[in-house]
Amino acid sequence: MVELDDDAMTRFPVPDEDELPADLRERIEEETERSGFTPNVFAAFAYKPSHFRAFFDYHDALVDDTALDREEVEMIVVAVSGVNHCYYCNVAHGALVRIYAKDPTLADQLVANYRQADISEKRMAMLDVAVKLTESPREVTEDDLDRLAEVGYSEEAMWDIASVTAFFNLSNRMAMFADMRPNDEFHSLGRTQNVDSDK
Repeated sequence: MVELDDDAMTRFPVPDEDELPADLRERIEEETERSGFTPNVFAAFAYKPSHFRAFFDYHDALVDDTALDREEVEMIVVAVSGVNHCYYCNVAHGALVRIYAKDPTLADQLVANYRQADISEKRMAMLDVAVKLTESPREVTEDDLDRLAEVGYSEEAMWDIASVTAFFNLSNRMAMFADMRPNDEFHSLGRTQNVDSDK
């Protein structure tokens, strides 16, 4: 059942469930069934249905059609959200990093200072470029693409690194502008050693 939390964001009204267009209700019901709760980002973006559709269509393309593995996608999201200080995405995608990486501490490292995270040289190069694109996009050069190629990323993977980075900079800014609040459930997901169990 779709239950949109009135506190999903504080600066704009969250729509009533019974006022949602059918396609939004269906998409939210699918996510609620999969997650066990309705992530507040769905409630927030339901404020403007046309934007909801575009936002989640692009999100789904980024995670479903990518040369990166899901752990890498979520690592980019958390590193970018960390430097942007996005509360919602740090918490929500931090939970996904813990789950996909099967590591209860990695997300905290990425949020606090991704440069101190216990990750490979390849993934550090990926995050360096993502953070540079976030903080200083005019400074991204061919050298950054060369570095990604040297550590083993394909041309398609490089495109995907930039696409995930760009999309979640948008997401961070909307979450911060609307004051989206992460669900309580996200805070504890993946924090215990049961992350090694089957999902």
